[in-house]
Amino acid sequence: MENNDLNFDSRVDLEKLKNTVIQIKEELGKIIVGQENFIELLIVALLADGHVLIEGVPGVAKTITAKLLAKTIDTGFSRLQFTPDLMPSDVLGTSILNMKTTEFEFKEGPIFSNLVLIDEINRAPAKTQAALFEVMEERQISIDGNTYKMKPPFMVLATQNPIEHEGTYALPEAQLDRFLFKIDVGYPNLEEEIMILKTHQDRKGILPQTLISALLSETDLLEYKSKIFEVLVEEKIMKYIAQLITKTRNHPHLYLGGSPRASIAVLNASKAFAAINGRDFVIPEDIKKVVSPILRHRIIVTPEREMEGMTADKVIDMIVQSVEVPR
Repeated sequence: MENNDLNFDSRVDLEKLKNTVIQIKEELGKIIVGQENFIELLIVALLADGHVLIEGVPGVAKTITAKLLAKTIDTGFSRLQFTPDLMPSDVLGTSILNMKTTEFEFKEGPIFSNLVLIDEINRAPAKTQAALFEVMEERQISIDGNTYKMKPPFMVLATQNPIEHEGTYALPEAQLDRFLFKIDVGYPNLEEEIMILKTHQDRKGILPQTLISALLSETDLLEYKSKIFEVLVEEKIMKYIAQLITKTRNHPHLYLGGSPRASIAVLNASKAFAAINGRDFVIPEDIKKVVSPILRHRIIVTPEREMEGMTADKVIDMIVQSVEVPR
């Protein structure tokens, strides 16, 4: 094992990346109590160039955590509140007639930023949700025969309330598949709740955003992302990923399994997980950490099993238990 450590020190220098991630976690920890797993997954998604869907009941710090993460990065940020009357042009932008030149000019919408927070994405109807399909997958939008590219880095952080809440429109499978992770944010436990009250009391009305400093420049972020590509993945690890995803496609409890996009997502996210831990090679534990948030929104439990109380997370655990871990 020690030889591996010696090799990776000389191969890819990940020390700076690892330390920056620790600093970001500490900075967010000033405000956000608990939620370590949530914060870690957000950082991994940022490094793996993926989008994140955050689900939870109102008031569990979904939006504030996403906003504070954006504050730690010195880059563009925009926030959209999705509502039932929001139109696609309100998101993407629109062509406006310039009276001086008598030509149409494209006016960019709020999606043209680096980190885009979409609040309550499932409040908007299908046509507005569909406006995000191209930009999330291809990092570009096509309007009036013209194509407009997004400047890297580009990441969508979307929050949603659980579907059974009133006035929501379920996201279609094709859109869910474009999110790297779906993170479920639960209630804090008793100790965390007390800590939340204490930190709120100690802030004495100071806004949380003002306490967070930018720790990561755009240049550093792009450099760290390029280092993720260099992380080693052995063939036996790739086989392990493929076995996990393939099992979802013929599992008796599942009506819909994971696509090859899910396999690639596991590969990319596990490499980012290895990198933030200072390793330039992926181990099975990295895969186990990312497989639930990657698969929970991509698989559908059969109606019969759902009525019996079976959930996507339970099925994922069963699949992970059933596949032999490579040694």
